[in-house]
Parts: sequence; C-alpha cells; structure tokens
Amino acid sequence: MQMTARDLGAGEYRERLGPSLWFLVSAALAGPMAALVLAPIDTTFALLIGAAVAVAVVILLVAAAPVVEVRNGELRAGRAHIDVALLGKPDALAGDEARHARGPGLDPRSWHLIRGGIDGVVVVPVIDPDDPAPVWVVSTRTPDRLVAALRHAQIRRRTRDRSAR
Repeated sequence: MQMTARDLGAGEYRERLGPSLWFLVSAALAGPMAALVLAPIDTTFALLIGAAVAVAVVILLVAAAPVVEVRNGELRAGRAHIDVALLGKPDALAGDEARHARGPGLDPRSWHLIRGGIDGVVVVPVIDPDDPAPVWVVSTRTPDRLVAALRHAQIRRRTRDRSAR
C-alpha cells in the first residue's frame, strides 16, 4: 500500500510515508499466528481473533506512518517542524547519492526522518545558528516535488517578509 504525495495548493505538499506492501503483508501474518495459538480453544473464535489481529496490525501501521508536509511556511516531518525561513537550499537525492546520505554520509548531529523501502531523500541545511541540527534528512517518494514545494514556500516567505517592511 503505497501512499503517494499530493499537492494541496500552490507550494503546499503532503505525503504519508506509509509502509511498503511487502511490509504490510508480513505484518498481517500476525493474524494467522494468533489464530494458531487460539485454535486449541475454539477454531471459530481463533479465526475471528486472527482476522481481527491482522486488520488491527495493518491499520496501526498505516495510521502511525509519519507525514511529510510543507504548509503555511513550515516544513513538518513526523512530529518535528521548522520554519522554511530557517532552511537553506534543499537538495533532492536518489539512488546511490540517497544511500550515501542515509548511511555513511549521515551527520550524527542531523535531524532525520528515514524510512526503509523509500529510495528518495531530501537534504535541507539549517541556516539558524542556534539550531543544534545542521541539516534535515527526510525520506520521500517524490524528492523533486518536495524540493519544489520547499523552494516555493521559501520564496513566498521572503516576499511576504519584504512586503511587511
């Protein structure tokens, strides 16, 4: 079950980093295991509980998946959020570059939201000198769209700040 990214409006972006289909199928195997444990008691009861466990595990995995979002001049990745005015130029990575950014190239001080099974990564430097994290590393299935939304939000924020002066 692959959740796709969608545009909400000009410069807005939202993507749920749901688990991959193979992971959901693997997790659903908890249902038959629960049914096997309860089978000696009553087979009908065991089948009902097994089905309920499988559905509950899949629903919990999908509902608990983090969301990456750009809205109202803010980047949200899971529970963390930062104003786009405090971010530098985002960089979309895929393939070997993304693997390097998620692995050996990952700064231990960076803030990251990385999900297995999602190839793309967006790396965004933090230009706030008071922030202990020098960079954000965020997994995404559509890195180019996330970068475009971030750039659009940054331009909009700069334009709004200039017109307020």
